[in-house]
Amino acid sequence: MSQFGTEFCNEISIVRYEDGAWQVPSIQPLAPLPMHPAAHVFHYASSCFEGFKAYRWKDGKGHIFRLHDHVARMQRSAASLRLPVPDAGMLANMVKGLVAHHLPDIPEPPSSLYLRPTLIGTLRNIGAAAAPSTEATLFVLASPVGDYFAGGAATLKLLVEDKRARTTEQLGSTKTGGNYASALGPTLAAKEKYGVDQVLFCPNGDVQETGAANFLLISDDEIITKPLDTSFLHGMTRDSILKLGAELGYQISEKNFTVRQLLEWVSTYEATLSGTAACLSPVGALVYNGKEIAVRDGSAGTNTARLQKALQDIQYGIAKDTHGWLTEVG
Repeated sequence: MSQFGTEFCNEISIVRYEDGAWQVPSIQPLAPLPMHPAAHVFHYASSCFEGFKAYRWKDGKGHIFRLHDHVARMQRSAASLRLPVPDAGMLANMVKGLVAHHLPDIPEPPSSLYLRPTLIGTLRNIGAAAAPSTEATLFVLASPVGDYFAGGAATLKLLVEDKRARTTEQLGSTKTGGNYASALGPTLAAKEKYGVDQVLFCPNGDVQETGAANFLLISDDEIITKPLDTSFLHGMTRDSILKLGAELGYQISEKNFTVRQLLEWVSTYEATLSGTAACLSPVGALVYNGKEIAVRDGSAGTNTARLQKALQDIQYGIAKDTHGWLTEVG
């Protein structure tokens, strides 16, 4: 299978917002979008998106993970950017319709169909720097993807950045492309200078997240992570792991913690990144002030593996979904 996110199904679901109302969604052939050069998105970054997966079980049906939670988060992102907010039922039906259309294209677990609803402002007005886009296009891409860590999960190395933030405080919880753009430069520079995989942003010493994932510390009996606020993304994988962890007997500690505390705790705690693509990505080392610090013994931990299995067993249909996280299609 191709590199993650580079292979696409040959249809998309699409709808436009015009004259103050959403039009009728349709499934159309995948093709370049006709866009005016003055479209609001090109000049003022009026865009947001979601990313989640559908799995095809042995029963032949598709099962979308946390569809309605992702729809709700996209509505919040749209509202924060003053874009037309998609109707929840309309967007959910667009996703379900596209999954049903491409049911035969969904590979079996651990592979899946990655879904990317995207909303962009299309108002033709380059003078609208202080005005919202009153026209928009909403579409859903579908991409068959393989196991993110085929052949086994390698541990990651993170640079601890204790001054700069990943993005602005008011947009941290918005899933907008601008947040990823702001993290790209520091991440590439850190890769070149220190040979790390990602940057852990800790502005003023407050441990937050990396450029594309939430951060957790895990021991045999506790999971520690930053409490939700507007400065970072409210990850669905993070939320799922915390709920499952509580059921498995872990103490869930959502609390602010400092770089100093982090460096003390990694001698005994596992560290991991949580996100849709890889679920949990174990961290083996941190780089801080030019010094490399091992996370425990540098290898992936058993608690991270246990929690990942608990989540993936639900996604793959091996364990019962007691949370109502899965939406069946087909």
